[in-house]
Amino acid sequence: MRSVDQTVSTGDLPEWDRVKAFVDQAYRHSLDVHDGAVTTRIPALSQADPDLFGICVAEVTGRTYGAGDVDHPFSLQSISKAFVYALVCEAVGHDVVMDRVGVNNTGQAFDSVMAIELNDGHPMNPMVNAGAMATTALVPGDTPEAKWAFVQQGLSRFAGRDLRLDSEVYASEATTNQRNLAIARLLESYDRLDVDPVAVVDVYTRQCSLLVNAHDLAVMGATLADGGVNPLTGEQVVPASACNDTLAVLATNGLYERSGEWLFEIGVPGKSGVSGGIVAAAPGKGGIATFSPRLDTAGNSVRGQRATAFLSRSLGLNLFASKVHPHSRHR
Repeated sequence: MRSVDQTVSTGDLPEWDRVKAFVDQAYRHSLDVHDGAVTTRIPALSQADPDLFGICVAEVTGRTYGAGDVDHPFSLQSISKAFVYALVCEAVGHDVVMDRVGVNNTGQAFDSVMAIELNDGHPMNPMVNAGAMATTALVPGDTPEAKWAFVQQGLSRFAGRDLRLDSEVYASEATTNQRNLAIARLLESYDRLDVDPVAVVDVYTRQCSLLVNAHDLAVMGATLADGGVNPLTGEQVVPASACNDTLAVLATNGLYERSGEWLFEIGVPGKSGVSGGIVAAAPGKGGIATFSPRLDTAGNSVRGQRATAFLSRSLGLNLFASKVHPHSRHR
């Protein structure tokens, strides 16, 4: 199936002046939302200012526009899962990743142990912690440091600049990640990891602790949206096939147990993280990133969801939207 040529036509974003106006409107539209709470799961993240809020759109042509706190740094957290998955899809291939990690929604929380046990130790998809660690275990490299270098360099290529580790967040997570260590040990007991589970958790914790801002994240989303080509650097970061796989998984699993609601209401592949970031990628058009630390009970930014929904409708991004053709014979 992969060898068949495909015709791809996804349309374009509106005129850029309209895009900028819609971003400003989305910002104002969501600014008065104060629902949700900053995460307390990771001590270093619990200190975030709950009123921070930024939105950025990056077009596949390289144009970007943002409103609010677009330059404020925050850690990638679970959003890193999407981009490491894309890198691994290129490195080891579609079939290996499909077999080892899976693509189906668990219907459970992102750190569920029950989901592993109910599926004979098989991670269900790469956007929950079990699947993400199984993905990180497939990263090329003979040592943990080599694997970490691959991840850091790869995610930096997605962003178009060197990303650095937030040492405070990393240390905070490393002292509170007992559940992830338990999940990794469980995967090992089912022969789902071929490398040291403690080392896998450490690399995974570091990838979650990389610092980005909303501008970076929008560019990363636009890279996925443009067949793996970074719109700022012009570099082919991953092949289009890896983007295809990643966007498909994001569409069904990107917002944890609320993924169905996200796809139904917003209709764009997306991924959230507990630091308050959300990235969405509209194939052929561009990426949207939002940052706001107030989260719902599933760990998704409340303002981010509202702003992305507004932009999806305004910019015509919903993958499932259609209208009657003027020459339809059924009229």
